[in-house]
Amino acid sequence: MDWTQENIHQLVVKQRAFFESGKTLPISFRKEQLIRLRTALQTFEKEIEAALYEDLHRSETEAFFCDVGAVILEVNEMIHGLRRWARPETHFSGIHCFPSLTTKVYKMPYGVSLIISPFNFPFLLSVGVLAAAIAGGNTAVMKASSKSKACTAVLQKMIAATFPEDYVTVVDGGHDAADMCLSERFDKIFYTGSPRVGVHVMEMAAKNLTPVTLELGGETGNWCIVRKDADLKDAARKIAFFKLLNSGQICININQVAVAKEVAEDFLAALKQEYIRQIGKNALENPEYPKLIGEKAYQSCAAEAEKYRERIVLGGTGNPETLQFEPTIIYPVKPDEGIVCHELFNPLLPVVPFEDAKIDEMLKVISSREHGLAFYVFTKDIRWAKHVMKTQQYGGGCINEVCLHLMVKGVPFNGTGHSGLGAYHGEWGFREFTHPQTVLRGYTHFNLPLREHPYTGKKNAWKMKLLRIFER
Repeated sequence: MDWTQENIHQLVVKQRAFFESGKTLPISFRKEQLIRLRTALQTFEKEIEAALYEDLHRSETEAFFCDVGAVILEVNEMIHGLRRWARPETHFSGIHCFPSLTTKVYKMPYGVSLIISPFNFPFLLSVGVLAAAIAGGNTAVMKASSKSKACTAVLQKMIAATFPEDYVTVVDGGHDAADMCLSERFDKIFYTGSPRVGVHVMEMAAKNLTPVTLELGGETGNWCIVRKDADLKDAARKIAFFKLLNSGQICININQVAVAKEVAEDFLAALKQEYIRQIGKNALENPEYPKLIGEKAYQSCAAEAEKYRERIVLGGTGNPETLQFEPTIIYPVKPDEGIVCHELFNPLLPVVPFEDAKIDEMLKVISSREHGLAFYVFTKDIRWAKHVMKTQQYGGGCINEVCLHLMVKGVPFNGTGHSGLGAYHGEWGFREFTHPQTVLRGYTHFNLPLREHPYTGKKNAWKMKLLRIFER
């Protein structure tokens, strides 16, 4: 469909009418829609996996692990927890509010929401967010990526077969379609993508004072630290797996590794061995190896690799016809070089050596840059690791592991600063799509004149005395 400002406007008008009808408010309705969404994912599973292979050359296992199974887990958590999350909270009003005894906090949906999703995980980062919007009692317009065309087509087909257009629908198209959506008045906007576009989304949303959630990749990328006491084989195994996943096109992926100089050579040897074990000596010949999303992404990756050609210790070549680029290790790289000062979003892996005794200096370099969406450390010194994880600023992370914090039920996910705003997953997603409304219940009897004029004079001196007692 060729979207215009007028038909997008009419779409928002219809969704607002649907929301104002009150149909989305009952918890039973929301749970029913979440169950329908889960069934749709199961019904369209093979089409989703085929589309992911076409757009990103993702294998069936990787497609299910990251985009199908992960979303089903998220939807199941919503189904099982929704009634408890949505229950109004009851609070004691406090003696200073006498004769009121109780105050309720109701969780009210925002209304009509806009979800703008990226290409790298076209279902996890669209349908996963949609689940939170539905759980919160909202309607949703989903603006899917124009880069992952096959996935967007399946997403449109799946959503159209599952929900009426005035409740949930998918808009395709490029930046022009996104801007037409942003020009409309929504009640909540959830954007996943780059910090640069995130600024634009906030500027557009500010015109209507629309609350925004941003899930961003981070401007200077996510760091991984490997100390000299780390289990190098274990670290290499996990880092290789993560950089191979979706060919590095993951917002929480490792952008660069800082490795203790004392064990750098041993770490590099282990990392090379792991790449070969997991994907083979020639990744470009492995049918499971993903590709980059488009020609622009491929050319950017190839050009950056060429700048560091003399320091490539593994990989470094690609196939422009298939848009695949080998997993590539670049060593040594200084912490102030260009390749470690921006998000890569590809299979290049710069390795930055540092003296283990000067780890605090390395941490200062990391903390001086924009906050990453993720942070990873490998070490046997768990006390040190816990201290670092508690004192650095980032979205989320792992000690002696990669990426799995994303899969944990009941915990929030997102970044801070240039890597995000807000948080979601499970109950946190429900909270992100609802507004807490506080309602105090008053009474017509036993009301004290404590708060009422006059405040002065001998007869009223008691008011201040009581206020000092009550409000402390």
